[in-house]
Amino acid sequence: MLDNFSDDIIELPSGINLRVRCAGNGPAILLLHGYPQTHVCWHKVAPLLIDAGFSVVLSDLRGYGDSDKPPSDDNHSPYSKRAMAADQAELMQHLGHETYFVAGHDRGARVAHRLARDFPDAVSAVSFLDIVPTEHMYAHTEQTFATGYYHWFFLIQPAPLPERLIGNEPGFYLTSKLSNWSKGNDSAFEGNAVAEYIRCFDAASIHATCEDYRAAASIDLEHDAHDQDTLLKMPVQALWGQKGLVAKLYNVPEVWQVYAENVVGEAMPCGHFLPEEAPEQTANALIGFFKSSDGSKAKGS
Repeated sequence: MLDNFSDDIIELPSGINLRVRCAGNGPAILLLHGYPQTHVCWHKVAPLLIDAGFSVVLSDLRGYGDSDKPPSDDNHSPYSKRAMAADQAELMQHLGHETYFVAGHDRGARVAHRLARDFPDAVSAVSFLDIVPTEHMYAHTEQTFATGYYHWFFLIQPAPLPERLIGNEPGFYLTSKLSNWSKGNDSAFEGNAVAEYIRCFDAASIHATCEDYRAAASIDLEHDAHDQDTLLKMPVQALWGQKGLVAKLYNVPEVWQVYAENVVGEAMPCGHFLPEEAPEQTANALIGFFKSSDGSKAKGS
């Protein structure tokens, strides 16, 4: 997987270390993964983006994979989407990309949302995969959502309850998430990718990822409230799995139109894990969207 990519641990000026992989030439795309995965989730999509003429940056979010997992605090601020997005903005600046495209899946899409809000001059266009905004999902909680996304309410419980329970059998917990959210499409996940997710899902990562969700239910909502009257101005794409819960519960483009001026949307023929379940369709959608956006604003290094 990703054999033609560089593989580095990069120390940012802030002191955070991120695992980063890069390849390709042309306009830069930053790809951000979700829970409970790592940058490896893009291993089927990233080569197709390179073939289409893009430079691709893959990064493990703080708290995930081989990136740092800093201590948290009572406000969960080290795992706020603002802190996680700032890491990625620092990284892209470090790599020489003044402007760039961003695509995020799941938690990575929530980081991408904050990145687009806090660094609008850097993000030329952004694609959100299988989410609607956090505050919208919490504000419209009902039984179907709470049942399907029970982890949103489980992971935010005070430490160490979820950490201890997940840590008892982390591999089982992780693979059950892949299976359930893909509607049983286990063949979509290559064995070496799953082995990498399990390798990285250690005690430190389990705690850090719980902190990610705790932040989402607290400090992230405070940050979102400050932005409720400000629309994203860059082009926005929403992609979702037509077999997944997001598709069942929400009119995805209609929700995003409340948060952004220019929204396009498209359903992919899969469950939640678009980059692995429908990689060619997802790559084609990203390529078409980013090429139709003002590519001159996303310069290669």
